[in-house]
Amino acid sequence: MNGLDWAALVLVIIGGLNWGLVGAFNYDLVAAIFGEMSSITRIIYILVGLAALYMIYFATKAGQD
Repeated sequence: MNGLDWAALVLVIIGGLNWGLVGAFNYDLVAAIFGEMSSITRIIYILVGLAALYMIYFATKAGQD
């Protein structure tokens, strides 16, 4: 795995844990740290979404090997 693969994996894990906290406890950790829909929070959400799309690509690429 290269650096982009690792970065995407970490972002997807962060996103998954955050959604778990939202679902279980109605607590958005990213918003709590960086502010409710601040610019940084929105950027993190966008990066997590892009990482998820990349992981879809990575999974299909890995399935072809």
